[in-house]
Amino acid sequence: MEGGALAITSLALALGTFMQVLDTTIANVSIPTIAGNLGASADQGTWVITSFAVANGISVPLTGWLMMRFGIVRTFTASVLAFTIASLLCGLAWNLPSLVFFRVLQGAVSGPMVPGSQALLLLLFPPARKGLALALWSMTTLVAPIMGPVLGGWISDNATWPWIFYINVPVGLFTVAVCWFQLRHRETPTRKLPVDQIGIALLVVWVGALQIMLDKGKDEDWFASPFIIVLGLIAVIALAAWLIWELTEKHPIVDLSLFKHRNFTFALIPMCLGYAVFFGNIVLLPLWMQTQLGYTATWAGLLAAPGGLVAVLISPFAARFLAKFDARWLTSLAFVAFAVSYYMRAQLTADAAVIDFVIPQLIQGLAMGTFFVAILTIMLDGIEPQRVPAASGLAIFLRTIAASFATSITTTLWDRREAFHQAHLAAGSSVYDPQTQQALTHMQSLGVPDGAALAALNQQMVGQAYLLSSLDYFWISSWLTLAMIALVWLARRPASGGAVHAAAD
Repeated sequence: MEGGALAITSLALALGTFMQVLDTTIANVSIPTIAGNLGASADQGTWVITSFAVANGISVPLTGWLMMRFGIVRTFTASVLAFTIASLLCGLAWNLPSLVFFRVLQGAVSGPMVPGSQALLLLLFPPARKGLALALWSMTTLVAPIMGPVLGGWISDNATWPWIFYINVPVGLFTVAVCWFQLRHRETPTRKLPVDQIGIALLVVWVGALQIMLDKGKDEDWFASPFIIVLGLIAVIALAAWLIWELTEKHPIVDLSLFKHRNFTFALIPMCLGYAVFFGNIVLLPLWMQTQLGYTATWAGLLAAPGGLVAVLISPFAARFLAKFDARWLTSLAFVAFAVSYYMRAQLTADAAVIDFVIPQLIQGLAMGTFFVAILTIMLDGIEPQRVPAASGLAIFLRTIAASFATSITTTLWDRREAFHQAHLAAGSSVYDPQTQQALTHMQSLGVPDGAALAALNQQMVGQAYLLSSLDYFWISSWLTLAMIALVWLARRPASGGAVHAAAD
């Protein structure tokens, strides 16, 4: 495929990825609005996020089997069409239970969208330009999580919440129409495979238990809760049984033999860990800005946009660099750029200006535009073309699990470090302290009552504690990211030209 046909088909495939990834974050900032309009509490509203994550996490590993059984084009197109219908139903939901049900449906049918778009892009581009295909796919994968809060915040502030889901409808119909018209005669070979029913059942149990445990752990005080303990035990036992079954099953639902490929293993591990740190930061930063620094949801999202813009601009150049340089070097440089951006955030203060938030985002954008293009080149090197969908599905599944862990660990660590810092700040201050007395006297001179003055000082202390907690997290992120560079160099240098070749290990 060449020229205009290639351009519009690539755009449609990229939009399919963008739409699915966007829906993992777009509702996050809108939960209070959605829950309030549907007569539910904010805690109950979090099931809007959890239900989608659980269903999507279960369906992604099934991608390889579905595409071998029905073909990549049919599976991807049907998935996008079903996702579009489910999005419309989410917008039409009349109460919280109906919305959660439709979100489960939306997550369940969306599994093949991201790996399917990647596989089709790799099939459409010639070997010498597969780096460009990966760059296009990577742009949408990285920009979508950042744009989600921007769009969600803007829609919450300026429109009604159903439009969070309605915006998928025209995009989905465009993607379905273009992909079916352009690709229906390019269907991949299919073969009848038995259904690994026990593998699917065990997968549903351990992924469902793990996702619910991660989403509800903080609210239930983690393992102080019998509910969380039971979920943890179920997840561990079912995971162990699933691994044993999949490794011995003749036709497993998830092809774990992919880990025999050295480059797949030693690229997948840093990719998942790097994405977990990245995702934790994009969860923490807007949360801190909205709850402690006084930013609205729209502005917190907009300040993240420059990074996405830089990633879009840099990705095509990263694809060209891959044709000349070792992908391991580009991946290492991406990790260094991520570490620098996190380090700069670790220098923020309570009165930081807008530019102090924007500059680290720009540097992060450089990393984003290079990271996925380079590390996917390493990961898919040596994977046979017919196994690329299965490899992509497994990678996205594990990346989704890593992001779930990152979200739970980030919010829990943030609150616990805040409590630690607040206790130390409180121990070092007193109403008899001269500086405290001076501040109280100043507020009293302005007519502020004693109780209100003390409350204001306490609020200042809480804000400082959250600042210190955030800086701790950014420091940890920076060092963890640098440590991942060593893992990248355990992989072999991928085939020259930055292409994903079909040679077996």
